Amino acid sequence: MGKCGSGKTSMRSIIFANYIARDTRRLGATVDVEHSHVRFLGNLMLNLWDCGGQEAFMENYFESQKQTIFRNVEVLIYVFDVESRELEKDMHYYQSCLEAILQNSPNARVFCLIHKMDLVQDDQREIIFREREEDLKKWSKPLDCTCFGTSIWDETLYKAWSRIVTELIPNVHKLEDNLKEFATIIDADEVLLFERATFLVISHYRNGTHRDMNRFEKVSNIIKQFKLSCSKVAAQFQSMEVRNATFAAFIDTFTPNTYCMVIMSDASIPSAITILNIRNARKHFEKLEKINEGQS
Repeated sequence: MGKCGSGKTSMRSIIFANYIARDTRRLGATVDVEHSHVRFLGNLMLNLWDCGGQEAFMENYFESQKQTIFRNVEVLIYVFDVESRELEKDMHYYQSCLEAILQNSPNARVFCLIHKMDLVQDDQREIIFREREEDLKKWSKPLDCTCFGTSIWDETLYKAWSRIVTELIPNVHKLEDNLKEFATIIDADEVLLFERATFLVISHYRNGTHRDMNRFEKVSNIIKQFKLSCSKVAAQFQSMEVRNATFAAFIDTFTPNTYCMVIMSDASIPSAITILNIRNARKHFEKLEKINEGQS
């Protein structure tokens, strides 16, 4: 949900419909509620309700459609245009949403995306985001909200949506434990799992720290754009290897619904061994995926 023009349909189209950012300019305004049924990780069905943000629709959601719109909600994603000049109205609609959620889906998780951050000067982005985040957390009580600054033009969109969908995956902690064990066995620095269609990061294990905290989402963005480029010439992306003197990174198809990325700091390890290790681990992670499918 969010005001008309805040960017809801554009972000949904990029994540789930394989749009690239510049192509979202041709998208029209959403009329009333647009329903999407997205298959995620095989058997997890995401029912996305993209709610038009025109005033007449917003008022209608809180009056005649309240129980329809807000019943059985798992996640509320509220999108704020960072350049909006109607902050009071934005907050009024947001609080109306929260009241409806408390009445109809009190266990729903709440995410606030402060969107179009690319329009803010670089040196002001963190300051403005923290100010908005502080206000939203205060206005959201007694509910907790998680805030992200996002833009369709960089990796921040993937960071936010990776976190959102991870909240919906059953047994995600078990998946992380198994990734840690796999990384330890093959002596990898990092192992990541990407969902196959969206290339969102769904789980990862990292041994140690890294100065770039957004690099997973940068990889998501880059590889998804590369996959789309491949499809335009009727080629199918399967795997990739990047290697220099200090590290080696491997991206390969993994389970039927995921890609795996393995990063090794020992660049002397032959590629064939790492690729064989990835492929040998497939059967184990396919079993975990089937358990998740049964529970979803």
